[in-house]
Amino acid sequence: MNIGVFFGSRSPEHDVSIITGEFIISGLKKLGYEVTPVYLDKTGRWFLEQGLDKLSFFKDGGNLDKLKSSYLDLEQSRGKMVFKQKRIFGKEVIIDLAFPAFHGQNGEDGTMQGVFELCNVPYAGCDVASSAIAMDKVLTKELYRSHGIATTKFVSFFAGEFGKSKAEALDKMADLKYPLFVKPARLGSSIGITKVKNKAELIQAIEVALHYEIKILVEEGVENLMDVTCAVLGNDEPQASVLQESLFGDDLFSYEDKYLEAGGAQLGNAKDKLVIPARLDEGTTRSTQELALRIFKLFGCSGTARVDFLYDKKNQVMYANEINTLPGTLYHHLWKKSGVEFAELLKKLIELAQEKYTEKKKLTSSFESKILEQANSLKLKQQS
Repeated sequence: MNIGVFFGSRSPEHDVSIITGEFIISGLKKLGYEVTPVYLDKTGRWFLEQGLDKLSFFKDGGNLDKLKSSYLDLEQSRGKMVFKQKRIFGKEVIIDLAFPAFHGQNGEDGTMQGVFELCNVPYAGCDVASSAIAMDKVLTKELYRSHGIATTKFVSFFAGEFGKSKAEALDKMADLKYPLFVKPARLGSSIGITKVKNKAELIQAIEVALHYEIKILVEEGVENLMDVTCAVLGNDEPQASVLQESLFGDDLFSYEDKYLEAGGAQLGNAKDKLVIPARLDEGTTRSTQELALRIFKLFGCSGTARVDFLYDKKNQVMYANEINTLPGTLYHHLWKKSGVEFAELLKKLIELAQEKYTEKKKLTSSFESKILEQANSLKLKQQS
C-alpha cells in the first residue's frame, strides 16, 4: 500500500499545511510505510517528487521549476489515484490511500475529499459534508444553535451586502455587545481575525476580513475567558482527549501564538502557552469532553477532529466555538498527554480510514429502473 500525503494548495494556510504534511510523512516513514509526498502548489500544480518529503526543501525556497509536475489521470483513477508526469516516458505513481494534511480552503473544506470520493480511494479524516460544514464558522454556529448547544451570539453577511449598504449591514449588528470578533467565515489559523471595541474598528476589521473571504462572521466576545480544546479520535465510537487550555497575551489566540512564538502552541512546542490538562474541575472537564463527542457525531466526523470551546470563568458557561477537521500536526501533543503516542495515532487514523472505506463499499450505488424506457419522448423533444 502506497500512502499519499497531500499538502499545500491554494490557501492562506499553505505554509502551515506544509509543516503538517512533512510531520505526517516523517512519522509514516518511521513506521515503515511506503509514502509519497503529494504537494499541490499555490497555482494548482501537482508535484510528487521524493525530494518534497523534506521540510528543508521549502525552507530553502522550494524551487519547483527544477521538478517535473504531474497530473491526476481521472480515467485510470478508479479505486486508486494515478498520477502521471507531463512528459514522454514520465513516471507513474499510484496512491492506494490518501492522507490529507491540508489546512483551510481548497483542501480542508471538503474539496479534496470530493476528489478522493470520485476516485473511490480510502482517505484519512472527515468526509465531504463534515469537512465543508465545519470549515464554515457560520454554518457551524447555526448547527450548534439548532441543536441547543451554547455558542456566542453572532451575525453573518456576504461581501455584496456590505458593499451595497454598509449602514444596513451594520444595523444587523446593532444588538451585539462589544467587544466583538470579526472573522472570515471559511478560514482558519486566526488569519484575518480582529477584536474590535467600537464601530470605527468594526468597519475597518470587516474590510480586512473581506480581503480573505466573501462571507463574514461577527460574534460577541467572551470576557473572563479560558480557551479550551478537546481532540477527538474515532469513527462510530470516538474517544475524547484530555482538555487543553491555551494561554495568550493579547486580545486573541493569534497566528503568531499558534505557529511562531516559542515554536508554536498549535504545534505543541510553546509549552508556556499550554496548560494540559486544563484547569477545570472534574465535572466541567467531563461534560466538556462529552460535548466534544456529541459535536463530533453531530457533524458526522470520522478519523479525527479538534473541538474548541470558550469558557466564561465568571459565569461558568462553556460556549462551543469551532470544530477543526484537520488540526495542525494532528494535535499529536495533546494525544500524547492523553496516552496516545504519535505512531499509534497515525496507525489508528489509517485503520479508521480503511474501516470507513470498507463500510462504504457495502452500500449499493446502483438502482435498477425503467425510467428511461418510459420517459416521455414528446417532453424530451420539446425541451431539446
